Amino acid sequence: MTHELISQLFMPRFKNTMLESLMDSTLFEVNKGRLAVSTDGFVVNPYFFPGGNIGDLAINGTVNDLLMSGATPLYLTVSFILEEGLPFEHLVTIAESMASATKSAQVQLIAGDTKVVEHGSADGLFITTTGIGSVPDGVNWNPQEVKPGDQIIVSGTIGDHGASVLASRYEMDFDSNIVSDTCHLRDLVLAVRDLPGIRCMRDPTRGGLATTLYELAQASQLNYRIYEKQVPIAESVRGLCEVLGLDPLYVANEGKLVAVVSKEVAETVLTRFQQLEAGKNARIIGEITEELKGWPTLVTPLGASRILDLLSVEQLPRIC
Repeated sequence: MTHELISQLFMPRFKNTMLESLMDSTLFEVNKGRLAVSTDGFVVNPYFFPGGNIGDLAINGTVNDLLMSGATPLYLTVSFILEEGLPFEHLVTIAESMASATKSAQVQLIAGDTKVVEHGSADGLFITTTGIGSVPDGVNWNPQEVKPGDQIIVSGTIGDHGASVLASRYEMDFDSNIVSDTCHLRDLVLAVRDLPGIRCMRDPTRGGLATTLYELAQASQLNYRIYEKQVPIAESVRGLCEVLGLDPLYVANEGKLVAVVSKEVAETVLTRFQQLEAGKNARIIGEITEELKGWPTLVTPLGASRILDLLSVEQLPRIC
């Protein structure tokens, strides 16, 4: 049955010359230079949500992790943990969305594994992916490169993915306009990779924008100061968070990036982002200072400032 699952479901959708040998490992060639590798597990509940599912989320999430280092994503591997009783049509839909996501991101899936566990052991299915990409010469994006005066850019509205999953999980008919932002960020990254002054990039996934800024501030030991009025948040997401008492700054994203760039290229980066569909709502939301080293701060519309600390608990578990 496992053989049939691989040969009839997965192979027709991910077929390529490297995968079809069906050996215990896949051989491939890479250009000389640096490689980027990322591994991630996906346990989102529910595994279908408005705007996507666990399949395209797994592909896009790993592709984006590679892109944040400036790499060009090349290859992926995938492992499926399937629960006994998982509807076959659900798996077909997920596999098809994964195949579509790999084509859109211009990557190949070259190895994989499938395991089935007893009913009640996997909550439907879990997916683990590993990605490999090549990093061009001259690209050294790192929080250690950040300098006072640099600008902070977010590529679009925040909190869309977390709000979508939350509304779906609890069957909340709050607003049909809330959909996950899951997508690859390839076009955004490649649009600006040639520019000098790109210090670092991160995708604000679990823990949201605030947690990402905290991690960057700690790594660079500088103050990441953002302005509440400049942070793009969809009104539907803002409303849902207000009703539930959530802070949208800590709600997960799966198709957005945070870029820290020099002041000299900030407007160019913003313009290039806004010319693309994935970056049409991009905004400059703040700058780097030396005031509170190692901390991100939020300036409210009244001019007051508050520190964006880590949450003591996860607002929304099982979000990716």
